[in-house]
Amino acid sequence: MDNSEAYFYHPLENIEDIDDFYEAVKRNHLTKSISDERPYTYWTIELYDQKNGIRGGGGLGVLAADTRRIAEKMEVPFTLITPFYPSETHQVVKDGLVEDIHVPIDYHKFGFRYIDKVSIKCCGNLCYLDVIEKRFKKSRILAITEPNFGELYSGMSGSDHRLYQEVALGFGGYAALKLVGLKPAIIQLNEVATFFAALARLDELSSNGMDFYEAVVYTRKHTLYTNHTLVQAAEAEFSLDQFERYVFPNLKSLAVKKWISDKFVSGRIKLSSISIEIAELKSGVSKLHARVANYHDLAGNKVKFKAITNGIDMDTWTLPETLEYYRNLGIIDDINAPTVNYGELLDHITSSKIRELKRIGRNKLNETLKHYPDQNGRVLKFSNSDFIFDFKRRFVDYKRPELPFIDPVRLRNILESRNAHYILTGRVHSGDYNMTEKLRSILSLIAKDDYLNSHVHYISDYDERLAFALSVGSNATINLPIVGLEACGTSWMKDVSNLNVLISTHDGGVADGSINAYLNVSGHDEGEELNVLYQRMEEALAIWENDFDLEYSIKMQLNTFLPVISGARMMNDYLNYLFPK
Repeated sequence: MDNSEAYFYHPLENIEDIDDFYEAVKRNHLTKSISDERPYTYWTIELYDQKNGIRGGGGLGVLAADTRRIAEKMEVPFTLITPFYPSETHQVVKDGLVEDIHVPIDYHKFGFRYIDKVSIKCCGNLCYLDVIEKRFKKSRILAITEPNFGELYSGMSGSDHRLYQEVALGFGGYAALKLVGLKPAIIQLNEVATFFAALARLDELSSNGMDFYEAVVYTRKHTLYTNHTLVQAAEAEFSLDQFERYVFPNLKSLAVKKWISDKFVSGRIKLSSISIEIAELKSGVSKLHARVANYHDLAGNKVKFKAITNGIDMDTWTLPETLEYYRNLGIIDDINAPTVNYGELLDHITSSKIRELKRIGRNKLNETLKHYPDQNGRVLKFSNSDFIFDFKRRFVDYKRPELPFIDPVRLRNILESRNAHYILTGRVHSGDYNMTEKLRSILSLIAKDDYLNSHVHYISDYDERLAFALSVGSNATINLPIVGLEACGTSWMKDVSNLNVLISTHDGGVADGSINAYLNVSGHDEGEELNVLYQRMEEALAIWENDFDLEYSIKMQLNTFLPVISGARMMNDYLNYLFPK
């Protein structure tokens, strides 16, 4: 490393204001203040921010990127701590099978600067991590990396390598904060893989003179655990042996080691169990999720989550012309939050303007599709009169990408009725053989039918660019999670923002609104749901044929969901929860 490119900082001897803690205890009031030197710190194992050179795996990473961008616009002092993975995975489909391609990534090309090294201890060795940083006006991305760090989600979820990555993020990221002279006003744990950041803070306090139980109180009151998973039992476990090799060597406090050791049950531990213990503040990512998430603490008590529904950065995900239209009508303000009287102002939206904006979006879609051929190698181009359904989601079982293909004859008839097209895209997680087989079956079914083969298009290597293009250029989006399994989802939010007709089950963040606000898919069983789905697709086609129906449907969606999808609303909800004064 050329030192002329490095920033060198003097590490703090002690990151925490222990004296401030004791003063707060005397006043019987523990406060959390936020400033440039004491920012809101957000920890995530995944960041999906292609503009800044980091490609994640799905919604968790997209949310993290949006959260930082929203904080920047709202001038909230904000530091996002994440790994920078030295390579990323792209996907292609060959002979109906998904194939991963690994591409090395150089952080210098995306404006990151090397600061210095920090170290952690693993398996008796000292492991050195590069600390890199990218600054914005009020926020920054602080990342740790090293050549052998691996890719995002490499290895099984309970593997040694996964634990190494998570320990590196927690202890290494915490040391990186010290390196740049920052003290966290709050630690937000974006899912359990970030638990070790809070543990590093507890160890720092306890090993620097604070009474252990007071250190626990301080850490708990300054830690938010944000859960994105509905079922605790589905999470991976780690063994005591793994902790002895990767975690305990990084702890200086014997009391903290004892505290962690006592949390193991039959030599195993779930990170969610100790995340619940170390965070007094807990949030779910939609109203439904916060209500139904099935988590229990170590005493067996059901955990209560504060409902803070995810939002999106509308500047990133909305067609600029559409965003300008909203602002000119007074529907949203300068931070993209709905105005007080937005519901009344929605009446000024016209079908002619909707169609004009979708024509602009269609042109952007066609430009993007030049770089994304379909399963047959075709470069797609659609006219303004072509109707496009899209399904753009992670390919996981509960999102059911295969559902519309269960009755291929019915699907073909629907598409033929308007010469419509169906675009299917999404990433299959490496090692997910079930979804790999489902995708192969879908592609095989399409290939056997000449009409479907020319009107149903699977596009591999789904990413942010394609997600945006489909949101602005499609007519209707399909979102089919099994009810009760989606924590929130944000893909549908981008479609609502971009004037698409939403066809969805009543799950995740969609359930924040009324089932009458969109084309709801429901039924007592999957067969009934399938029949309703086909009816809703037919209704979507009819809606775009009639100006009154189009205006009514879009206004209903926006009236119900603009506050739900607003990233500014999400950030305000977090700030009011974390810093109530």
